[in-house]
Amino acid sequence: MKPYYSLDTYCKETFGEKLYKIALDAGFTCPNRDGSLDTRGCIFCSQGGSGDFASALSSPNEIRQALLDGRNRLSGKKTGSRYIAYFQAYTNTYGPISYLEAIYTAALREDFIVGISIATRPDCLPDAVLSLLAALKSKFPDKFIWVELGLQTIHEKTASFIRRGYPLSCFHEAVSALHKLEIPVIVHLILGLPGESLEDMLASVKHLNALPVWGIKLQLLHILEHTDLADFYKNSLNETSSGITCSFAKKEDYIQALIACIGYLRPDIVIHRVTGDAPRNLLLAPTWSSNKRDVLNTLHHTMKELAAYQGMYYEN
Repeated sequence: MKPYYSLDTYCKETFGEKLYKIALDAGFTCPNRDGSLDTRGCIFCSQGGSGDFASALSSPNEIRQALLDGRNRLSGKKTGSRYIAYFQAYTNTYGPISYLEAIYTAALREDFIVGISIATRPDCLPDAVLSLLAALKSKFPDKFIWVELGLQTIHEKTASFIRRGYPLSCFHEAVSALHKLEIPVIVHLILGLPGESLEDMLASVKHLNALPVWGIKLQLLHILEHTDLADFYKNSLNETSSGITCSFAKKEDYIQALIACIGYLRPDIVIHRVTGDAPRNLLLAPTWSSNKRDVLNTLHHTMKELAAYQGMYYEN
């Protein structure tokens, strides 16, 4: 048993087994890249749109084969026989409604798919998309639909620096709209954003506690090649004034910050992630994060030593 409410625990309690995600790149872009808001993307986002390990698709007809291929790749796992179709790369509600309906439906029709998880932006949930999600929820009552929102931080100064492109109020509206449809919301927070203190990170966690949020992903900030964040970081190595440093140069510092965030998190929120993955060929810093198993083992060992657990500092 982990000292926090993990996604694995939720799945075993709800479905009787662990569920594995099959990551998909359905060919989307993002308003931060197509010129609607910007063309550069968020400063930390790779060319893969945070879906560097996702299977690329060029049409809805390829969904089934991509899911079958993903299942085959995971067939060696000792637990779990059902899967989640994870629309991961870029903004997965940012497209024609007809296309969204086709790809979501194709995934939900597969017997071995228990549900879909859709990664998107709060400013890319117009009424037509919400209506589609509601219709699919009714059409597939035995499957789930989760929506993942990239918030990253509640602090507007940081949001401006990373070029998030929408205000906090937009996030609140999206959470409220999805909650009314009874669609679970998973929120992405990035720990270690430039200029943010531990108190700033904890403020983001506490803010989510007061909202109808079902799940959370606590993502370590990865500095990846070919991003603007990488340029800032390289400048810091050259001792120029425009550079930034790696917020968690030491694994131990991240573990302590992570334990604090988990400690203040509402106990019923499902934790989907506590660190994240980065392509080894792109990762500039922190390099210790490439050993994900070591990070998880250190987290669990340290929490056990400290008798720490999710919600230990939470006040309703």
